[in-house]
Amino acid sequence: MDEPRAVAVGPGGAPAAVARRRTQARARLLRAAGLVPRYAVLLVLTVLFLAPWLFLLSTSLKTPDAVLAYPPQWIPQQFDWDNYVVALTRIPYLQYLANTLLLVAVNVFGQLLSCSLVAYSLACVDWRWRRLLLIGILATLMLPTQVTLIPIYVIFSKLHWVNTYLPLTIPSFFGNAAYIFLLRQFFLTISRDVTEAARMDGASDLRIYRGIILPIASPALATVAILVGTTTYTDFFGPLIYLNDPSHWTLALGLTDFLSSRGSNIGGLMAATMYYALPPILLFLGAQRFYLRGFVVQNLGRL
Repeated sequence: MDEPRAVAVGPGGAPAAVARRRTQARARLLRAAGLVPRYAVLLVLTVLFLAPWLFLLSTSLKTPDAVLAYPPQWIPQQFDWDNYVVALTRIPYLQYLANTLLLVAVNVFGQLLSCSLVAYSLACVDWRWRRLLLIGILATLMLPTQVTLIPIYVIFSKLHWVNTYLPLTIPSFFGNAAYIFLLRQFFLTISRDVTEAARMDGASDLRIYRGIILPIASPALATVAILVGTTTYTDFFGPLIYLNDPSHWTLALGLTDFLSSRGSNIGGLMAATMYYALPPILLFLGAQRFYLRGFVVQNLGRL
Protein backbone atom coordinates (compact mmCIF):
# COMPACT_ATOMS: atom_id res chain seq x y z
CA MET A 1 0.00 0.00 0.00
CA ASP A 2 1.11 3.54 -0.73
CA GLU A 3 2.27 5.51 2.25
CA PRO A 4 0.13 8.60 3.06
CA ARG A 5 1.69 11.80 1.78
CA ALA A 6 2.30 14.70 4.11
CA VAL A 7 0.01 17.72 3.69
CA ALA A 8 1.78 21.07 3.61
CA VAL A 9 0.39 23.35 6.22
CA GLY A 10 0.72 27.03 6.77
CA PRO A 11 0.68 29.09 9.93
CA GLY A 12 -1.76 27.92 12.53
CA GLY A 13 -2.06 24.47 10.99
CA ALA A 14 -4.15 25.56 7.96
CA PRO A 15 -3.31 23.95 4.61
CA ALA A 16 -0.91 26.00 2.46
CA ALA A 17 -3.48 26.41 -0.35
CA VAL A 18 -6.06 27.84 2.06
CA ALA A 19 -3.50 30.20 3.54
CA ARG A 20 -2.48 31.33 0.07
CA ARG A 21 -6.07 32.05 -0.89
CA ARG A 22 -6.58 34.02 2.30
CA THR A 23 -3.44 36.05 1.58
CA GLN A 24 -4.62 36.80 -1.97
CA ALA A 25 -8.08 37.77 -0.73
CA ARG A 26 -6.51 40.09 1.86
CA ALA A 27 -4.33 41.69 -0.83
CA ARG A 28 -7.34 42.24 -3.11
CA LEU A 29 -9.24 43.80 -0.23
CA LEU A 30 -6.37 46.17 0.48
CA ARG A 31 -6.15 47.16 -3.19
CA ALA A 32 -9.90 47.77 -3.29
CA ALA A 33 -9.68 49.89 -0.15
CA GLY A 34 -6.90 51.92 -1.77
CA LEU A 35 -9.13 52.63 -4.79
CA VAL A 36 -11.97 54.02 -2.70
CA PRO A 37 -10.47 57.55 -2.32
CA ARG A 38 -9.73 57.72 -6.05
CA TYR A 39 -13.24 56.76 -7.06
CA ALA A 40 -14.67 59.13 -4.46
CA VAL A 41 -12.74 62.03 -6.00
CA LEU A 42 -13.82 60.98 -9.51
CA LEU A 43 -17.42 60.77 -8.35
CA VAL A 44 -17.28 64.29 -6.91
CA LEU A 45 -15.74 65.64 -10.13
CA THR A 46 -18.39 63.85 -12.19
CA VAL A 47 -21.17 65.40 -10.14
CA LEU A 48 -19.59 68.86 -10.48
CA PHE A 49 -19.30 68.39 -14.26
CA LEU A 50 -22.83 67.09 -14.75
CA ALA A 51 -24.55 69.54 -12.39
CA PRO A 52 -24.72 72.43 -14.93
CA TRP A 53 -26.03 70.08 -17.63
CA LEU A 54 -28.65 68.64 -15.30
CA PHE A 55 -29.68 72.15 -14.29
CA LEU A 56 -29.89 73.13 -17.97
CA LEU A 57 -32.06 70.11 -18.73
CA SER A 58 -34.25 70.79 -15.71
CA THR A 59 -34.73 74.46 -16.63
CA SER A 60 -35.59 73.57 -20.23
CA LEU A 61 -38.59 71.57 -18.95
CA LYS A 62 -39.93 74.19 -16.54
CA THR A 63 -42.83 76.57 -16.92
CA PRO A 64 -42.06 80.32 -16.71
CA ASP A 65 -43.27 80.45 -13.10
CA ALA A 66 -41.18 77.44 -12.08
CA VAL A 67 -38.05 78.94 -13.66
CA LEU A 68 -38.21 81.91 -11.25
CA ALA A 69 -39.24 79.86 -8.21
CA TYR A 70 -37.07 80.08 -5.11
CA PRO A 71 -35.56 77.83 -3.90
CA PRO A 72 -34.88 76.29 -7.32
CA GLN A 73 -36.53 72.99 -8.16
CA TRP A 74 -34.28 70.36 -9.71
CA ILE A 75 -37.24 68.19 -10.72
CA PRO A 76 -40.10 70.29 -12.14
CA GLN A 77 -43.55 69.55 -10.78
CA GLN A 78 -44.94 70.06 -14.28
CA PHE A 79 -42.94 69.33 -17.43
CA ASP A 80 -43.34 71.93 -20.15
CA TRP A 81 -42.36 70.16 -23.39
CA ASP A 82 -43.58 73.15 -25.41
CA ASN A 83 -40.21 74.81 -24.73
CA TYR A 84 -38.56 72.44 -27.21
CA VAL A 85 -41.20 73.27 -29.82
CA VAL A 86 -40.70 76.99 -29.21
CA ALA A 87 -36.92 76.58 -29.61
CA LEU A 88 -37.43 75.23 -33.14
CA THR A 89 -40.18 77.56 -34.30
CA ARG A 90 -39.56 81.02 -32.86
CA ILE A 91 -36.28 81.36 -34.76
CA PRO A 92 -35.23 79.66 -38.04
CA TYR A 93 -33.32 77.07 -36.06
CA LEU A 94 -32.97 74.51 -38.84
CA GLN A 95 -31.64 77.17 -41.22
CA TYR A 96 -29.08 78.28 -38.66
CA LEU A 97 -28.13 74.63 -38.12
CA ALA A 98 -27.66 74.10 -41.87
CA ASN A 99 -25.46 77.21 -42.10
CA THR A 100 -23.36 76.02 -39.17
CA LEU A 101 -22.93 72.50 -40.52
CA LEU A 102 -21.89 73.93 -43.90
CA LEU A 103 -19.13 75.95 -42.26
CA VAL A 104 -18.09 72.93 -40.19
CA ALA A 105 -17.83 70.67 -43.25
CA VAL A 106 -15.82 73.15 -45.32
CA ASN A 107 -13.45 74.04 -42.49
CA VAL A 108 -12.83 70.42 -41.53
CA PHE A 109 -12.03 69.54 -45.14
CA GLY A 110 -9.79 72.58 -45.60
CA GLN A 111 -7.83 72.08 -42.40
CA LEU A 112 -7.33 68.36 -42.95
CA LEU A 113 -6.10 68.94 -46.49
CA SER A 114 -3.76 71.85 -45.85
CA CYS A 115 -2.41 70.79 -42.43
CA SER A 116 -1.75 67.19 -43.45
CA LEU A 117 0.13 68.26 -46.58
CA VAL A 118 2.36 70.68 -44.67
CA ALA A 119 2.89 68.20 -41.85
CA TYR A 120 3.87 65.50 -44.36
CA SER A 121 6.46 67.78 -45.94
CA LEU A 122 7.90 68.62 -42.52
CA ALA A 123 8.00 65.06 -41.19
CA CYS A 124 8.48 62.69 -44.15
CA VAL A 125 10.32 64.68 -46.80
CA ASP A 126 13.99 65.63 -46.41
CA TRP A 127 14.66 69.17 -47.56
CA ARG A 128 17.01 71.84 -46.36
CA TRP A 129 14.92 74.51 -44.62
CA ARG A 130 12.14 72.42 -43.12
CA ARG A 131 13.11 73.02 -39.46
CA LEU A 132 13.36 76.75 -40.07
CA LEU A 133 9.89 76.69 -41.64
CA LEU A 134 8.56 74.76 -38.64
CA ILE A 135 9.92 77.41 -36.29
CA GLY A 136 8.26 80.12 -38.39
CA ILE A 137 4.94 78.27 -38.35
CA LEU A 138 5.04 77.79 -34.58
CA ALA A 139 5.98 81.46 -34.12
CA THR A 140 2.58 82.44 -35.51
CA LEU A 141 1.02 80.93 -32.39
CA MET A 142 2.42 83.86 -30.40
CA LEU A 143 0.28 86.34 -32.35
CA PRO A 144 -3.00 86.93 -30.49
CA THR A 145 -6.19 87.19 -32.50
CA GLN A 146 -6.75 90.78 -31.36
CA VAL A 147 -3.53 91.88 -33.09
CA THR A 148 -4.45 90.49 -36.52
CA LEU A 149 -8.21 91.10 -36.37
CA ILE A 150 -8.34 94.60 -37.87
CA PRO A 151 -5.78 94.04 -40.67
CA ILE A 152 -7.50 90.81 -41.71
CA TYR A 153 -10.91 92.48 -41.64
CA VAL A 154 -9.62 95.30 -43.83
CA ILE A 155 -8.24 92.78 -46.33
CA PHE A 156 -11.52 90.87 -46.49
CA SER A 157 -13.44 94.13 -46.80
CA LYS A 158 -11.29 95.21 -49.77
CA LEU A 159 -12.00 91.83 -51.35
CA HIS A 160 -15.76 92.36 -50.77
CA TRP A 161 -15.96 89.15 -48.76
CA VAL A 162 -17.78 90.67 -45.77
CA ASN A 163 -21.29 89.24 -45.27
CA THR A 164 -20.27 86.04 -47.04
CA TYR A 165 -18.91 82.72 -45.79
CA LEU A 166 -15.55 83.24 -47.50
CA PRO A 167 -13.76 84.89 -44.52
CA LEU A 168 -14.92 81.98 -42.35
CA THR A 169 -13.84 79.20 -44.74
CA ILE A 170 -10.98 80.27 -47.05
CA PRO A 171 -8.40 80.67 -44.22
CA SER A 172 -8.84 77.00 -43.32
CA PHE A 173 -7.20 76.03 -46.65
CA PHE A 174 -3.99 77.80 -45.54
CA GLY A 175 -3.42 75.62 -42.48
CA ASN A 176 -3.27 76.12 -38.75
CA ALA A 177 0.00 76.03 -36.81
CA ALA A 178 -1.35 73.95 -33.91
CA TYR A 179 -2.89 71.31 -36.16
CA ILE A 180 0.19 71.19 -38.39
CA PHE A 181 2.37 70.54 -35.34
CA LEU A 182 -0.02 67.87 -34.02
CA LEU A 183 -0.05 66.01 -37.34
CA ARG A 184 3.71 66.37 -37.76
CA GLN A 185 4.28 64.77 -34.38
CA PHE A 186 2.09 61.86 -35.38
CA PHE A 187 3.78 61.45 -38.77
CA LEU A 188 7.16 61.27 -37.04
CA THR A 189 6.03 58.13 -35.21
CA ILE A 190 5.54 56.33 -38.54
CA SER A 191 8.60 54.27 -39.43
CA ARG A 192 10.70 55.79 -42.19
CA ASP A 193 11.31 52.29 -43.52
CA VAL A 194 7.74 52.24 -44.81
CA THR A 195 8.08 55.43 -46.84
CA GLU A 196 11.59 54.59 -48.03
CA ALA A 197 10.44 51.17 -49.24
CA ALA A 198 7.63 52.85 -51.17
CA ARG A 199 10.08 55.30 -52.76
CA MET A 200 12.34 52.43 -53.80
CA ASP A 201 9.32 50.88 -55.52
CA GLY A 202 8.84 54.09 -57.49
CA ALA A 203 6.01 55.69 -55.50
CA SER A 204 5.84 59.47 -55.61
CA ASP A 205 5.43 61.64 -52.53
CA LEU A 206 1.78 62.24 -53.40
CA ARG A 207 1.21 58.49 -53.68
CA ILE A 208 2.93 57.85 -50.35
CA TYR A 209 0.95 60.64 -48.72
CA ARG A 210 -2.39 59.43 -50.07
CA GLY A 211 -1.92 55.66 -49.91
CA ILE A 212 0.30 55.12 -46.85
CA ILE A 213 0.47 58.11 -44.52
CA LEU A 214 -3.20 59.10 -44.44
CA PRO A 215 -4.57 55.60 -43.67
CA ILE A 216 -2.02 55.10 -40.87
CA ALA A 217 -2.69 58.59 -39.47
CA SER A 218 -6.46 58.20 -39.24
CA PRO A 219 -6.51 58.68 -35.41
CA ALA A 220 -4.62 61.98 -35.67
CA LEU A 221 -6.80 63.12 -38.58
CA ALA A 222 -9.91 62.27 -36.57
CA THR A 223 -8.53 64.29 -33.66
CA VAL A 224 -7.97 67.32 -35.89
CA ALA A 225 -11.42 66.90 -37.45
CA ILE A 226 -13.06 66.89 -34.01
CA LEU A 227 -11.10 69.93 -32.85
CA VAL A 228 -11.83 71.91 -36.02
CA GLY A 229 -15.47 70.85 -36.05
CA THR A 230 -16.17 71.81 -32.45
CA THR A 231 -14.26 75.09 -32.78
CA THR A 232 -16.18 76.07 -35.91
CA TYR A 233 -19.49 74.92 -34.46
CA THR A 234 -19.10 77.00 -31.30
CA ASP A 235 -17.48 80.03 -32.97
CA PHE A 236 -19.36 83.21 -32.13
CA PHE A 237 -16.84 85.97 -32.75
CA GLY A 238 -16.11 85.19 -36.40
CA PRO A 239 -19.74 85.08 -37.59
CA LEU A 240 -20.52 88.14 -35.48
CA ILE A 241 -17.82 90.14 -37.29
CA TYR A 242 -18.36 88.99 -40.86
CA LEU A 243 -22.05 88.01 -41.17
CA ASN A 244 -24.63 90.79 -41.30
CA ASP A 245 -27.51 89.08 -43.09
CA PRO A 246 -29.65 87.04 -40.63
CA SER A 247 -30.18 84.39 -43.32
CA HIS A 248 -26.43 83.62 -43.10
CA TRP A 249 -26.27 83.40 -39.32
CA THR A 250 -24.99 80.38 -37.45
CA LEU A 251 -26.46 78.75 -34.37
CA ALA A 252 -24.25 80.77 -32.03
CA LEU A 253 -25.71 84.00 -33.41
CA GLY A 254 -29.18 82.47 -33.56
CA LEU A 255 -29.19 81.88 -29.81
CA THR A 256 -28.48 85.56 -29.19
CA ASP A 257 -31.37 86.39 -31.52
CA PHE A 258 -33.60 84.07 -29.50
CA LEU A 259 -32.48 85.76 -26.29
CA SER A 260 -33.19 89.25 -27.61
CA SER A 261 -36.56 88.39 -29.13
CA ARG A 262 -37.81 86.03 -26.42
CA GLY A 263 -35.84 87.14 -23.42
CA SER A 264 -38.57 86.29 -20.90
CA ASN A 265 -38.85 82.69 -22.14
CA ILE A 266 -35.91 81.27 -20.24
CA GLY A 267 -37.19 77.72 -20.58
CA GLY A 268 -37.30 78.04 -24.37
CA LEU A 269 -33.78 79.48 -24.39
CA MET A 270 -32.51 76.55 -22.33
CA ALA A 271 -34.23 74.14 -24.71
CA ALA A 272 -32.53 75.84 -27.66
CA THR A 273 -29.22 75.56 -25.80
CA MET A 274 -29.82 71.83 -25.33
CA TYR A 275 -30.34 71.49 -29.07
CA TYR A 276 -27.17 73.49 -29.61
CA ALA A 277 -25.04 71.37 -27.26
CA LEU A 278 -26.29 67.99 -28.44
CA PRO A 279 -24.33 67.58 -31.75
CA PRO A 280 -20.83 68.20 -30.26
CA ILE A 281 -21.57 65.83 -27.39
CA LEU A 282 -22.72 63.08 -29.75
CA LEU A 283 -19.72 63.69 -31.99
CA PHE A 284 -17.28 63.34 -29.12
CA LEU A 285 -18.97 60.24 -27.70
CA GLY A 286 -18.91 58.59 -31.10
CA ALA A 287 -15.30 59.43 -31.91
CA GLN A 288 -13.61 59.64 -28.51
CA ARG A 289 -11.59 56.48 -29.19
CA PHE A 290 -9.85 58.15 -32.15
CA TYR A 291 -9.64 61.44 -30.26
CA LEU A 292 -7.84 59.98 -27.25
CA ARG A 293 -5.65 57.69 -29.32
CA GLY A 294 -4.55 60.58 -31.51
CA PHE A 295 -3.51 62.68 -28.53
CA VAL A 296 -1.68 59.80 -26.84
CA VAL A 297 0.37 58.98 -29.92
CA GLN A 298 1.01 62.67 -30.61
CA ASN A 299 2.44 63.11 -27.12
CA LEU A 300 4.77 60.18 -27.74
CA GLY A 301 6.11 61.75 -30.88
CA ARG A 302 9.45 63.50 -31.12
CA LEU A 303 10.11 67.13 -32.03
